[in-house]
Amino acid sequence: MKKKINILILFVIAKLLLQYMVVGQEYELHRDEFLHLDQAKHLAWGYTSVPPVTSWISSIIIFLGNSLFWVRFFPALFGALTIVVVWKTIEALKGNLFALISGATCVLFSALLRLNLLYHPNSLDVLCWTTFCFVLVKYSNDEHPKWFYIAMTVFAIGFLNKYNIVFVLAGLVPALLLTRRSVFTNKHFYLSILLGLALISPNLAWQYHNNFPVFHHLEQLAKTQLVNVNRWNFLKDQLLFFIGSLLVIFSALYALLFYPPFKKYRFFFWTLCFTLAIFTYLKAKSYYAIGLYPVYIAFGSVYLERVLQPGWKKYLKPPVIALPLLFFIPIYKIIFPNKSPAYIAGHPGAYKNWGLLRWEDGKDHSLPQDFADMLGWKELAYKIDSIHSTLPEREHTLILCDNYGQAGAINYYTKNKNNRAVSFNADYINWFVLDKKFDNLIRVKTAEEKDNELKETGPFFDTAYVAGAITNSFAREYGTTIFVFIKAKIDINKRIQNEIDEEKNDR
Repeated sequence: MKKKINILILFVIAKLLLQYMVVGQEYELHRDEFLHLDQAKHLAWGYTSVPPVTSWISSIIIFLGNSLFWVRFFPALFGALTIVVVWKTIEALKGNLFALISGATCVLFSALLRLNLLYHPNSLDVLCWTTFCFVLVKYSNDEHPKWFYIAMTVFAIGFLNKYNIVFVLAGLVPALLLTRRSVFTNKHFYLSILLGLALISPNLAWQYHNNFPVFHHLEQLAKTQLVNVNRWNFLKDQLLFFIGSLLVIFSALYALLFYPPFKKYRFFFWTLCFTLAIFTYLKAKSYYAIGLYPVYIAFGSVYLERVLQPGWKKYLKPPVIALPLLFFIPIYKIIFPNKSPAYIAGHPGAYKNWGLLRWEDGKDHSLPQDFADMLGWKELAYKIDSIHSTLPEREHTLILCDNYGQAGAINYYTKNKNNRAVSFNADYINWFVLDKKFDNLIRVKTAEEKDNELKETGPFFDTAYVAGAITNSFAREYGTTIFVFIKAKIDINKRIQNEIDEEKNDR
């Protein structure tokens, strides 16, 4: 037992260390991370794009100092805990040391290293999916009603973190109808649903009182991003997430269908089928389904342990364990921001072949989109600080940005903590503070929207000029321009309030 615990600890430490090692120093935080960190300063039971749990974690990060170390620590921690849950699932399936090491290796050297790179709800989402499936395994072992309540508590935490977990239920229900109808005759099943609804009710109430902004977010997502999703690419990507573990995962699927000791877990096979079918039909992003696979790694590892018994087959065990690492080594070179932007732009071959240069607009670019979203932010914030310090009556200057990335980056990297950038984009539209009269305006415009800004806004101020721009050509925000407008001839506060009202009405 002590040996197993020590090995598990080594896997956890390796996971935490690797997450810090796969990012080059040239890269900053990602645009989404800035938004999540700013949510901690505006705590609520919901936000335009996500439920509230991320804001609670952000509060802890800010309490701990809001440094890059702590921002990257929590997704790494959730990834490490995912390994722990897979380990406990294997134990619940009566797996021994080979199965434990195989399962942990498969999870460690997988796409989760990429997913756990950034601070967003996805890392906790995968942990919640995996824990929910672990509880289902425990229920299948003894059918104790307590597991219903534990499962719905895990579901509620996952729901309050990211609505994506709803899809595992959408796949699970028809799977249970096919294989375990007795679940639906158990009163505790329905009582546990009531518990789950009670736990998520504050967020549902928030959605109701705010006219369900989640639907507006999904509508915008469908128009701007999911419209470019190819269903075939979605299915192809599922094979790439755990490419070194495909032997284990396919072994799990075989075992769930044909291995007698796994008959009581057969609903897991159909859950995977139904959930993937739903995601494919909805043209979901590939990574939405990544939380499905860790539990199948547990099943596959246990099955392989049992079929690779003493005899010549025992010599296959080391290769099974080594496969995830062997596949990971070449992938390591391209899926992480561990090469300089200039190097990637100059050596696009492998990145392009793996589809990593394709952005949400459906086009190929010089860098993967996530990498480009981790550049240019410090430059923007430092230029804003420099410009702001030269303005007359700078305490009456409004910093208005085009998107949440710009606003969040300025708020994170600024040296002047009195500078609070805002935007009409995402949650920032709810965070305007118009408690003082604004006379000056610093306007941050993306390259696509900058052309007419002086002509359109300049006449409403005594002075208007271009003060700077993001010059990092590798940044997604390359060309984003900073405009300065001094001494307003109009009531800025009233104009801003009118635009806020119009934007909210459009939503």
